[in-house]
Amino acid sequence: MAERVKDREPLSKVVWEKLAVLRDIVADKKARDLKIYDVRNLTLLTDVFVLCSVTSEPQMRAVTSAAREEMKEAGYSLLRLEGTHRSGWVVADFGDVIFHIFREAAREFYDLDRLWADAPEIGENQIPELRKASTDR
Repeated sequence: MAERVKDREPLSKVVWEKLAVLRDIVADKKARDLKIYDVRNLTLLTDVFVLCSVTSEPQMRAVTSAAREEMKEAGYSLLRLEGTHRSGWVVADFGDVIFHIFREAAREFYDLDRLWADAPEIGENQIPELRKASTDR
């Protein structure tokens, strides 16, 4: 199989910045089971899927609201928001990064972790501390 162009390209600085914002939101709002998948060679939809789990509808609202507000403050547009807090799955599309917020039962049911198991996983510790450096100015 021929090597795809994206196999040789690192993720863009913009993607890393978006991941830093979302990682911090997940930590701040005490969401769980953060998984980040580089899906560039598996789909044309986006570059990265970010998944997290929450334990309640209010927590889901808090994570969704923070993602919308903090990504906007960082200069990134929310292209589309799908799902409802009551459904147990909300998807926030930031273009090259798509953020999935699940209630635990919905995450188990839809099992995106299994679906994207062939995608390389990006560990939280791989994400640079870009936000803190930019806010210290």
